[in-house]
Amino acid sequence: MSNSDLLQRSLAAVWHPCTQMKQHGAAADALPMVPIANGKGVWLYDFDGRRYLDGISSWWVNLFGHCNPRINAALRAQLDELEHVILAGFTHRPVIELSERLSALSGGALGHCFYASDGASATEIALKMSFHSWRNRGREEKQEFLCLAGSYHGETVGALAVTDVALFKDAYAPLIRPASTVMTPDARLAEEGETAVDVARRAATALERHLEQHHRRIAALIVEPLIQCASGMAMYDPEYLRLARGLCDRYEVHLICDEIAVGCGRTGTFFAHQQAGIRPDFLCLSKGISGGYLPLSIVLTTDDVYAAFYDDRLSRGFLHSHSYTGNALACRAALATLDIFADDGVIEANRSLAAHLARCLSPLAKHPQVRHLRQRGMIAAFDVLSDDPQFSERFYRQALANEILLRPIGNTIYFMPPYVISHEECEFLVAQAIATLDVALHR
Repeated sequence: MSNSDLLQRSLAAVWHPCTQMKQHGAAADALPMVPIANGKGVWLYDFDGRRYLDGISSWWVNLFGHCNPRINAALRAQLDELEHVILAGFTHRPVIELSERLSALSGGALGHCFYASDGASATEIALKMSFHSWRNRGREEKQEFLCLAGSYHGETVGALAVTDVALFKDAYAPLIRPASTVMTPDARLAEEGETAVDVARRAATALERHLEQHHRRIAALIVEPLIQCASGMAMYDPEYLRLARGLCDRYEVHLICDEIAVGCGRTGTFFAHQQAGIRPDFLCLSKGISGGYLPLSIVLTTDDVYAAFYDDRLSRGFLHSHSYTGNALACRAALATLDIFADDGVIEANRSLAAHLARCLSPLAKHPQVRHLRQRGMIAAFDVLSDDPQFSERFYRQALANEILLRPIGNTIYFMPPYVISHEECEFLVAQAIATLDVALHR
């Protein structure tokens, strides 16, 4: 079977996500659609034998490489025990063990886990749970939400309410009950003489002004801790989280930390919010939690929130469900992923790997068309000065020709590789990205 055979079948039958399908049509200059035959470690291989280094962890989900033997073995063992069971009125060992281990990773502060299948669902759950918990406590007026400018929290209708990326949101505006938006602490907004901490404090002051006026109706503030990924890897100082936590406490507003993309070690700690020394009221996890194997998302919350639903009346319970809630196979993949973190000292190892990535990227600081070279843990990015509307497409196309998978967000090039990338593979990824940049800028 060849790439061309699979390509034609896919284009005829599969509607691909976040894709203008016409761009992959029959035209001679159509964007390449790449049929993947198999993967190993950081590499993907197509049906014609070409390889691609997965520099974005396949949409930020893959932590320990494709076809990881330890996760594979855990899933094979689970297949002989239980594939799935309804989680209403039933339970099973993998979901119990995963809930206990995640609670322990939060220091016991977030001791209750609610399960779903994807990141947007986790956002929906956290929003609904916040609203409903205030309602159960007699605070029915608290039914509005607050998010940061440039935020992204998913593409279902509820999640779009707290997403501030026009490309995803504008077409569905009539369906959405929008949230309020406050200043982002994005360090790129620093004025002359300002540091990232200064920007964080300025954004927190804007948050304080908004809460001072509107806190009585606000149920929760939702943030992506440290990095707003989909708006161009906007990185900010932990000071903002510290100040936001204090303001939420003062004004009785829940704090939701959406760590769907930035959790599971991506920023240098297992949970990104840990770098600020805070605890959220809700923590959303997905993507990397199952190692990139199976759809899984989890919302962790506190004893206080849980108590608001604990009642004799069914109507006061949290009435939300997914058919595959707490799927045993997905939970087993997540447990295998946590085992690798614990057994291999991944967080510490990633610090060394992140330092090597930084050294590889350092020449870009002097590139005449590169701005804001930045990094937080195993996520790095830079912005490209180009007014060519086709730059992103050209870069992506050339990157594939250079054996690397990188998908720019507008004019932002970012790196989020699996943690199993070797130093040599890291050097290859960056060298090919620089070569790709030069071609994309000068074609």
